[in-house]
Amino acid sequence: MSMPRFGRPKNHGELSSNLYVANCGPAVGISDDDIASVFCKFGELKGVYAADESGTRVIVAYAEEGSAQAALEALHGRPCPELGGRSMHIRYSVLQPIIQDQASDLVPVSIFASEVSIPGLYLIHDFISAKEEEELLQAVDCRPWNSLAKRRVQHYGYEFRYDTRNVNTRHCLGELPSFVSPILERISSCPSFKNIKNIVLDQLTVNEYPPGVGLSPHIDTHSAFEDLIFSLSLSGPCIMEFRRYENGDWLPKVASSSIAKTENTEDQSTFKRRAIYLPPRSLLLLSGEARYAWHHYIPHHKIDKVNGNVIRRASRRVSFTFRKVRAGLCKCDFCQYCDSQR
Repeated sequence: MSMPRFGRPKNHGELSSNLYVANCGPAVGISDDDIASVFCKFGELKGVYAADESGTRVIVAYAEEGSAQAALEALHGRPCPELGGRSMHIRYSVLQPIIQDQASDLVPVSIFASEVSIPGLYLIHDFISAKEEEELLQAVDCRPWNSLAKRRVQHYGYEFRYDTRNVNTRHCLGELPSFVSPILERISSCPSFKNIKNIVLDQLTVNEYPPGVGLSPHIDTHSAFEDLIFSLSLSGPCIMEFRRYENGDWLPKVASSSIAKTENTEDQSTFKRRAIYLPPRSLLLLSGEARYAWHHYIPHHKIDKVNGNVIRRASRRVSFTFRKVRAGLCKCDFCQYCDSQR
């Protein structure tokens, strides 16, 4: 069931039974129950909803307009002792009809890869220790970062070119740094991964994501990298989502969740969706179908909802993505997604 959608009133001065309340929410340590306990003093509540993914703005819905008006006049711009002295910014908000193309964008979040049902997707929790995590972060923080629009990156082995989504195989930056050698050894000897012993991973991209910054949907270019792609999550958690487009589009013409295929066999829409929770120190492997046919991305959220629990993004999330640069053309079984075969 989708969350109600709200927006600004079209007419200035229009009253409403719903209030848009900024500067409070789970991202600043205030639960929906805490908010409800304050706003219920002014009348019957229908609910408290997230206004967006920031976790710092909510919608308080009343049964009557008079209750909303009383709450706005009493609480807008004034410190609220029950909420730690926080001053809230409040305005009226109106319920908007849900257009079919704006149907629920929620997708169940899995904890284990076996629940996701994507062939070739693996996730190992606690692949490294907390001490190893700290040492890896210290190692990259001692080295220079390159700044992109919303995040910082480091490249080792080969530089990844974001304009071409490829690497220049004629320009090798050298071997991967020694501080990742224990990780590479552990990957090569891990019994969960098949056909890995004879593969030498030679490209590493380190990404640092601040709160609220994610990753746009993409498939790692087939012609750039071999089958196995490993991603080690450090410092902070996140949700990674996956989409498989039936027509093989690299970039969907319509990104609306209303066309998402559910488990309903009568649904003839154009893509399937899955999601998995990546905790700190976990290692994700994309191989086979998961690597070649599913777009993966990280939603631009400050909070994530996992099985009813609200999880706040950390002050930073750092990922180590290990890949093997491809020497020849890709000959995968997913030609509709493959740049080498299209």
